Amino acid sequence: MEGPRLRECSAAYASHAPPLLHSLKPSRRTGSNRLFATVYACAIIALFYRHAHILLYSKTIVSFYVTLTLFISDLILAFMWVNGQAFRMRPVYRKEYPENIEKVMKTSDLPALDIFICTADPYKEPPVSVVNTALSVMAYDYPTEKISVYVSDDGGSTLTLFAFMEATKFAAHWLPFCRKNDIAERSPDEYFASNHSRSSETEKIKTMYESMKVRIEHVVETGKVDEYITNDQDRQAFSKWSTDGFTRQNHPSVIQVLLEKNKDRDITGHWLPNLVYVSRQKSKTFPHHFKAGALNVLVRVSAAMTNAPIILTLDCDMYSNDPRTPLRALCYMLDPEIQNNLAYIQFPQEYHGLNKSDIYACEHKRLFKLNPIGFDGLSGPNYVGTGCFFLRRALFGGPSTLVLPEIREISPDYIVNKPITAQSVAELAYQVAGCNYENQTEWGCKIGFRYGSLVEDYYTGFRLQCEGWRSIFCYPERAAFLGDVPFNTLDVLGQNKRWAIGLLEVAFSRYSTITFGVKSMGLFMGLGYSYYAFWATLSIPIATYSFLPQLALLNGVSIFPKVSEPWFLLYMFLFLGAYGQDFLDFVVGGGTIQRWWSDQRMWMMRGLSCYLFGLTEFLLKSIGIPTQGFNVTSKVIDNEQSKRYDQGLFEFGVPSPMFVTLTMAAIINLFSFSYGLIHFLNGSNKEGLFIQLFLSASIVMNCLPIYQAIALRSDKGKMPISTTITATVLASAIYAVATIVLK
Repeated sequence: MEGPRLRECSAAYASHAPPLLHSLKPSRRTGSNRLFATVYACAIIALFYRHAHILLYSKTIVSFYVTLTLFISDLILAFMWVNGQAFRMRPVYRKEYPENIEKVMKTSDLPALDIFICTADPYKEPPVSVVNTALSVMAYDYPTEKISVYVSDDGGSTLTLFAFMEATKFAAHWLPFCRKNDIAERSPDEYFASNHSRSSETEKIKTMYESMKVRIEHVVETGKVDEYITNDQDRQAFSKWSTDGFTRQNHPSVIQVLLEKNKDRDITGHWLPNLVYVSRQKSKTFPHHFKAGALNVLVRVSAAMTNAPIILTLDCDMYSNDPRTPLRALCYMLDPEIQNNLAYIQFPQEYHGLNKSDIYACEHKRLFKLNPIGFDGLSGPNYVGTGCFFLRRALFGGPSTLVLPEIREISPDYIVNKPITAQSVAELAYQVAGCNYENQTEWGCKIGFRYGSLVEDYYTGFRLQCEGWRSIFCYPERAAFLGDVPFNTLDVLGQNKRWAIGLLEVAFSRYSTITFGVKSMGLFMGLGYSYYAFWATLSIPIATYSFLPQLALLNGVSIFPKVSEPWFLLYMFLFLGAYGQDFLDFVVGGGTIQRWWSDQRMWMMRGLSCYLFGLTEFLLKSIGIPTQGFNVTSKVIDNEQSKRYDQGLFEFGVPSPMFVTLTMAAIINLFSFSYGLIHFLNGSNKEGLFIQLFLSASIVMNCLPIYQAIALRSDKGKMPISTTITATVLASAIYAVATIVLK
């Protein structure tokens, strides 16, 4: 459905004097947040006064450089704290009333919806999971003839295409089953795993699903689809893979219409939604731009075929958990008061399968829930890559300036009046899916999802808001989408390292959040985006406070105020104030004490591993040294890993340089705490070493999973012996050097 038609829907809705679509309520904690920020800022200024005084009057070179290191670390912490205050300046809470849309608007008048689902590797992102995501949105409580699902397979795999060919057969039974029984869990896998109703019809559908699942998993295991291809039409669909030189990184475009509205029906006679498989053309001589490139191909291909005014982007494992979610988004998109400059509606990323303590802090409560509430009171939340409803118009320039694409037929206001299987439509779709199509165009710069960062979602949202667009955070009580979480430490840290590198690419680009962002969006929005952009720099203070005070403690050197000194109270206020506010935000936001502990522990562990390595890799990349690039996080669930995860055990298992730095910190802090405790109990310099002993004790508590993995476990997830030996040698070397310097 074209863009002007969406505005007509909005005007028609307004003309009926409709009931309330949505409401907004400011947070009651805004005033106290601002007051605390003022007091805490004064404490930070006092801390820097102390650092400056010591630097000016240092009697030894060692004292000078120790204080200078602490000064730089505290400067970074203060910078990040200031950025984080943007989220506390005006947090707001919204509520939608989707039932009111249905009171005044006919179902047939609802705008069309194009849904993008991206996958890249059938062995890391199981096709069964991708199929479940697609089926869950195909079964929305929304007119099926208004829905078009586009699946981007950046792996160019026959396995993924086969999985969706199987899904089309099952969809004809699953969609009417969902409508008839009004079930909430529209993902088959999730529904049959729940405490669902038992009936002969349900068991029949379940048998069909299990049969489909077995076939898909079998072809993934064998890597061959031939035994299930029984007719010429199916063979034709796979014919392009038979051409010479077809590889994952070098192949022509593949666009396969699997379902077509107004042609394919379910078993009850209702139309099925459009379902289109897309694998963009790949060539070693042209840049791929990772996920942003794949999304831009979907923008163009969908424009050629359906050109719906609303686009929903989803990760392959993020299935729909609420069939009325599109109506919630429409509560904002149909509001004429905010429609003109509204770019997207962002739903939070939420996950199923988290263990009780969420040991890896994969919930990311601040990133996906708490901070977007703060952003929403300003110009709106950042785009997080999935669970986001875009107005197609927002991808083509600013609110007042339309940047026209090279071909009129893919502009946001163009009306598509031909079937998606028409020859002219297919020819245009293949043309715009070519890898060289974007040459000498504005795609990725002023049109579509933006290039220039590994975190294309963050960068795209940032650039759109710099152009004058705003966004809305929609946080309903029932999760709109649920996804999978990684079950091992290396996948978690690897994902965060990729984020850290991509964010630094934005921070130090011509579109830096701290300069271009503040100028374009205002101070608080610029600071909020900077909070993420400079994430990796936290590795500097975290590493400093994980090693320097402990090494000084081992050598009996005091670097913090004594307990009897007034400055001691300042340090305690800064520590307790930061952690206390962090704890309060987390718990009031619906978190538990256990998950808060996991969250702050992972903050430390990320700083010593993925942030540190991400910062290093970015610096190497900046001076021309090639780096690893983009890696897909594995969504495959290993049964043994899953059991250990449910037990709350960290998964190490394989050697990694990121585990070495973590183990080094664990070893040094354990010896530092033991040495300091003995001397503290003996009465040796109790007051002077208290803060260092307290800091060591805190880190030792956070490192308990590492000690357990080193010495107390015999399963496959224990810390590799090679990692422990390497870390011990390096920790000993650092201690020896520190002893020489500090003595």
